[in-house]
Formats: sequence, C-alpha cells, structure tokens
Amino acid sequence: MMAKTYPYGKGDGTVQWVSAEWLESHLHDKGLLVLDCQPNVHEYIQDHIPGAMYAHENLFRIHEGAIPTRWIPADAAECLFRTLGLEPEKPVVVYSSGGPLTTCGNYIGDGLEQTMLAYTLARYGHKNVYVLDGGLEKWKEEKRPLTRQFDLAKPSSFTVNLQKDFFVDYYEFIRMKDRPDVVVLDARPSPVYEGQGPWIRPGHIPGAVNLPWKSLMEDKNKKLMKPDDQIQALVKAAGATPDKTIICSCGTGREATNEFILFRFYLGCKNVVLYEGGFTEWSSYPANQTVTGKNPR
Repeated sequence: MMAKTYPYGKGDGTVQWVSAEWLESHLHDKGLLVLDCQPNVHEYIQDHIPGAMYAHENLFRIHEGAIPTRWIPADAAECLFRTLGLEPEKPVVVYSSGGPLTTCGNYIGDGLEQTMLAYTLARYGHKNVYVLDGGLEKWKEEKRPLTRQFDLAKPSSFTVNLQKDFFVDYYEFIRMKDRPDVVVLDARPSPVYEGQGPWIRPGHIPGAVNLPWKSLMEDKNKKLMKPDDQIQALVKAAGATPDKTIICSCGTGREATNEFILFRFYLGCKNVVLYEGGFTEWSSYPANQTVTGKNPR
C-alpha cells in the first residue's frame, strides 16, 4: 500500500486528514489553529497539543422545537467561531481522545468528537479543516510534545456561510429516501440498528442499510482510519457506490458525521448528504414505521 501524502483527501479540500508527524512539523505555521475537542475539559487541562484551544462538540447543538439535537442557528455559530479566532480560509486541525475521565464504550469519548466538530466547522463555512488521523492517542503513542499551558484565543471576524447542500431536513429526506439512485446508511452499532436503542421505538428507518461507523476505524483506536482497501470493501458491501446519492444517517446525526466526511471528503464521492434529524426525528412521528432485524426492510 502506497504511503499517503498529507494533507490527504479526495474531495474538494474542505476537510482533509493529517498525520501526527505532519501536525508536529506544521505546529508553528502562521495562521494554523488547533482545536482540542476532548469530551471533558479536564482532559484538555491535563494534556493537550501545544497551542490548542478547547471547543466542546456540544457547543454547536441545542433543543429546538421538538428535537433535542438541532445544530445551532448560524448567528450563534458565528459568535463561537469568532471567539475561538477561526478564519474561514486559515487551516484548523481538530482532534480528540478517549480520555480516562469520560471514556464510555458506546458514546462519550468514542472518537466521534473530532468528526462531529470537523463536519460542524465545514457546515458553517470553514474551508480548510484538518482531522488528526488517530487523534491524541496517536500523538501520544509517537511521543510527541504535550503541554498544560493555555494559548490566547484572538477574536476574529468570521462570517458564517451555511452549506445547505451538506444536509437534508425531514421533508427532503422523505422525498429522497426511496429513490432507486439513493442509498440510506445507518451508522449506528448493529445491535441498536437491529433492536432497541435509547429511542422510543426500536429498529431503523425502512430501507436504511447498516454500516456501523466503528467498522471503518481501527479496532484499538476509533479515531484512526482503517487502510483504504478495507474501507473500500466495506463501502462496496453496503452498496454505497459513487453512482449513488448517499444519505448518511444515525441516531442524532453525530455518528453520521464520521461517514459524511469520509464519503464526501476522504473518498471524494460527489453526492453525499447528512440527514441530521436521524432516527431521533424519524421515530418521533408516531405514523412512521420502523424495522427491526438485520435487513433494511
């Protein structure tokens, strides 16, 4: 397998992946900003990459209407981006860890913090987002520098440019989901896809194909991508081929961020959207059917 040249990605460059080696060699580049999104701020306080600012993923979602997991309004995101000192064209690296203070086998500290933040930054118009492949674990494994010092966040004048082509709402999803040129992916773990999760209803959206996001990542580090040939085999088995429109979904939109950025920016597929409401929204409508078991329908 050929070595990757970093930053890596086959999409338009909005989101790309970098190695720990690449990041250490570019830490002092003018304009580069690093965001630590470890699940507990105490983990950031205890250890972080030099120069990193802290930004928790849950800053960017709120209970709106009847749904508890909506992305915040554009003007609210703009305020946060400006406070952090983000600039839409200047590179920002995001990373997380499964830190010992909050690690939970299924949810918190699972590694999705960095894909969630990467998607969110790009969603609101950042044009140069880097994901640290392997996260802080890989950085530490390679014995790269850490600090407990806090850098100074310098406010910016970021103007949000909402990327409406990244996502579909409930009604768009209804119109699209059963078309023959569309494949709906469900990124949740198989036991939840097949049976009862924390939702009021069991199972999955009719027609959704299960592609657990963790299956695309290394077993011992869920922030580290599997080799490309293994990813391609999993993607092909799920029927998510480049000629299809791919709708990434999950429970709340969070797990699907892993697959959205993978398909759109890592693999370079042209027609990829995220159904942000996910099974939380779908199952909140009593008339909507759900399907249990391994089969999509």
